[in-house]
Amino acid sequence: MSALTFTPSGIYCPAGDFYIDPWRPVSRALITHGHADHARSGMGAYLATDIAAPVMRHRLGEIALDTAAYGEVRQIGGARVSFHPAGHVPGSAQIRVEVAGEVWVASGDYKIVDDGLSTPFEPVKCHHFITESTFGLPVFRWPDQAEVARQINDWWAQCAAAGKVAFLGCYALGKAQRLLTMLDPAIGPILTHAAIEHTNRIMRTQGIDLPETVLANADLNPKDHPGALVLAPPSALGSAWARKFGVQETGFASGWMALRGIRRRRAGDRGFVISDHADWPGLLSAISETGAENIYVTHGYTDIFARYLTEQGWNAQVLKTEFGTDTEEDAA
Repeated sequence: MSALTFTPSGIYCPAGDFYIDPWRPVSRALITHGHADHARSGMGAYLATDIAAPVMRHRLGEIALDTAAYGEVRQIGGARVSFHPAGHVPGSAQIRVEVAGEVWVASGDYKIVDDGLSTPFEPVKCHHFITESTFGLPVFRWPDQAEVARQINDWWAQCAAAGKVAFLGCYALGKAQRLLTMLDPAIGPILTHAAIEHTNRIMRTQGIDLPETVLANADLNPKDHPGALVLAPPSALGSAWARKFGVQETGFASGWMALRGIRRRRAGDRGFVISDHADWPGLLSAISETGAENIYVTHGYTDIFARYLTEQGWNAQVLKTEFGTDTEEDAA
């Protein structure tokens, strides 16, 4: 029997009787990271990294959650399990499962670029690799992070000089905190939507160093914070809450901004190309470094990416999952 099998509830390990990132309630779930499409409510017991745990508790409430450090080996039934850095967001992991000498790695979401915030991605040798393909097209090639930081800070400074508030849309877990490390606080105050500030506070209690921010709640008077940049979930841009800040420009920070059609559809003033997922070269590099004989391609451009891998000599196939259900501008 294979170490991992694919079921209607998710990726299952018969030898250990557990699932990886299941999308339906199961008795035991190993979780790669805290985003909502991978860490869902209703599981009997959870196992995740010690770094991911605080945000998972915040998002899921009172859950039976055990933790493991990166590289720590757990024997679960007949399976040896360990978590390895995925570089996606703080605490994110690839999950290695070994049964009778057969090694599988489930990548979860990952990127191979060191963002200075998350524990950097580490390739893990395996026979079978389950990879995401969110940006599995050659058009997706990320610019250098320092260049994106310069673009964002220049835009913010221009907004401040024109008396406008700069609103930057980004996902509340991972992307917002990464952007915080890229912003220049000398330009002005950094305000945050409650959804982002709650995550900031959790990470600060874990010792993750983030710049000072101000919660933009109902009590805040925007006039007291001239030249501000506001970090907010994209769904909050253009809302009644956002409109109280007066004259403003909006930007989106996402890998999807590499596609002009999506930039136009978002109707923002600026789009900044930055993602917490691997780009095309990153996906190919990660897959190559595993040395895997079999590649299983999940959420994203699965058919196109699997076909390309097959043409390049890999034994690749599409694995249908329910990952990637967050909206495109929020999650990537």
